Order: sequence, then C-alpha cells, then structure tokens
Amino acid sequence: MAKKTVEDLDLKGKKVLVRVDFNVPIKDDVITNDNRIVAAIPTIDYITAEGGKAILFSHLGRVKTEEDKAGKSLKPVAERLSELLGKPVTFVPETRGKELEEAIANMKDGDVLVVENTRFEDIDGKKESKNDPELGKYWASLGDVFVNDAFGTAHRAHASNVGIASNLPTAVGYLMEKEIKFIGGVVENPQRPFVAILGGAKVSDKIGVIENLIDKADKILIGGGMTYTFQAAQGRKVGMSICEKDKLDLARELLEKAGDKLILPVDTVCAPDFDNDAPTTILTGDIPDDLEGLDIGPETIKLFTEELQGAKTVIWNGPMGVFELPTFAKGTIGVCEAIANLKDATTIIGGGDSAAAAIQLGFADEFTHISTGGGASLEYLEGKVLPGVESISDK
Repeated sequence: MAKKTVEDLDLKGKKVLVRVDFNVPIKDDVITNDNRIVAAIPTIDYITAEGGKAILFSHLGRVKTEEDKAGKSLKPVAERLSELLGKPVTFVPETRGKELEEAIANMKDGDVLVVENTRFEDIDGKKESKNDPELGKYWASLGDVFVNDAFGTAHRAHASNVGIASNLPTAVGYLMEKEIKFIGGVVENPQRPFVAILGGAKVSDKIGVIENLIDKADKILIGGGMTYTFQAAQGRKVGMSICEKDKLDLARELLEKAGDKLILPVDTVCAPDFDNDAPTTILTGDIPDDLEGLDIGPETIKLFTEELQGAKTVIWNGPMGVFELPTFAKGTIGVCEAIANLKDATTIIGGGDSAAAAIQLGFADEFTHISTGGGASLEYLEGKVLPGVESISDK
C-alpha cells in the first residue's frame, strides 16, 4: 500500500495539521506512561525541521458529558511534549474558536501547538466520533496540509482523521508508515514460514483474525483464555476456565478449517482461584471442576518454541495467560523469549495486552515492531479496510 508520507509534502511555512495518538494514562494530572508521546516525536521533529508549523490533534479517553472532561485535558501532555522536544509547546484549551485561530495565526515556522482533546466535541452530539462533516471541514480550514500519524484510531472514521483528510492534501507520518509496512505487510505479503501466535481471553475477539490468517499463515499457535473454548469444542473438560459456550460450534468450524495449522497447548497451569498465591497444578488432560486454566504449561512453551524455529515472519497478539500475576506469567515470558531468540525473522506484536506484556517484561527492544494500535491492529490483521489509512492520498 503506497501512501504519501510526510516526506512527500512541501512543509516550509505551512500550517501542518497532525493527528497524533496522545491517548496516554494520566492520574492526578501526572502521565504514567509517555510511550505514545515519544513515538510521535520523529514526525513532529521532521515537520518543524522542514520549517512547518505543527498543529497537533488527539483525543484522550472517552468524553460524553461535561463531568467527563475532568482529568481529560491534554494540558499535561503538551507540558510533557515540551520537555521531550526541549522547546516551548503552545497549548490551546479550546477545540475551535477565536483563541485557537489566533494562536495558530501567531505561530512561527518550527513552532508546535497542541489543540485541546478532540473528544470534547462529543459532548454535544458526538461530533468528533461521528465524523461530523462541518467539524472536519472547520478543523481542515486551520491548516494547509494534513499528516495522520495515529494508527491507534485508524480503524475509526472520526472528524480529526477522516474528516480533516477529506478536505486537505494528506500523508502519513513515520509511525503510521511503520504500521502499514509491518502489519499491512503481514496481511499482504509475509515472508515465509509465517507463524501467528494468538492469545487473550476470548475466541470472539479474534474470530476475524483467525479466519483471515488460516489462509495466510503457515501455523497458528493458540494460547490464553481462548484455548479453553477450543478444547471444550474438542470434547475436553475445562473446569472453571473461561469458556464461550455459545462459540463452541464456531470453534469446531475453525479447527476443521485450519487442520494441522492450528496448534493448541498440550499442558495447562491450573489453580483453584484467580490468585497469585493459589496452589498450582500442571495438567495435560481434562481440567477438573474445581480448577481453572490460567497459563500455558512448560511442555507447551517447549512446543511453541519448536514450532517457531525457522520462522521468517512472526506476529503475536494476546498473552498466553494471566501475565499480570507473576505465577501465571511464565507462558507469556516463554513466548517472548522464544520470539526474541529468532534470527533473521521479522517479529511483530499486534498491540494491546501483548504489547503491554512485552514492554512490562522487558522484551520491547527484542521485536522488529510493536504496534501502537490494539483494535486497529486486529482489524488490519482481519484484512479490513481502515478508514484512517484509506483516507490518506496514494503516492
């Protein structure tokens, strides 16, 4: 997919509207994780170095009422961005109007400005989230060109991405370009052997991904809570483990369609309670009624490690167990290590909990690419068209 990039635009003296993903966790006005801000800096730096005026748009959390606005201002983000850039960043506590327009008019080449939370426009009729045409046109009128660098919202048609893009010359930023290259590359033309590892709690969350990857991947390794729905579909007893009983027929269909491509765990770490200090048992067969599966076992880690050998492309989405509890993190750690040790392979984490796990467990630098989008990554892997990507001009 050859989209125009920020380097294809003439930026000198231009007002460059940039959709970034600054949806970061904030507690008591303090940012607890600034990864998404850091990830946007290469694009911002390029725009300002080329003499453009960077005008940044982002949402932060969900905002439906006036009360929801508390703690959702982008002011702390603008302050942190200023520290990271080592230069002043103007923050405008408005999403439209005279104050915003004057602040933009007063910008000099190389300046950076952050507009208030775009979701503040959702209080009166969901204008941002419903891609209100008038709002997209108004925001577009504030700039000369538009750069979309927010893959995390690319699966949604909002006024601050698709709305602006409909009214201006457009391009992708460096972060979005990487997502298209790696996630899009997996969907369109992976190097083989191609192995997908899918975890997480529910089969229903990954139905589209599994169906799409059955035709594309050479192997699909299944872990996490969705394991037990597949095992129940095979007639196994799964005890108190999470199991989507209304998806058993679908799980059987997927097992039949995938054949030996789809590989399930061969042992399970079980416990009577969802508790880090609960006594654990490793089982290879049925799980009794008084136990639940909370992680893949050591034989499965060994099996998955063997199945990964020789892989040229690996994509991983979803943890192998309850990685937040150290007792049940061994499977996720084992998979992280197995992927990290692969030589000459393109290794990709498809956002969400698996990205959080890799970062939390200290493996972030061992992967070729960690996606910044959870839902967007999943929909891209399903082969869906993402509105935020589709709205960008082709080369």
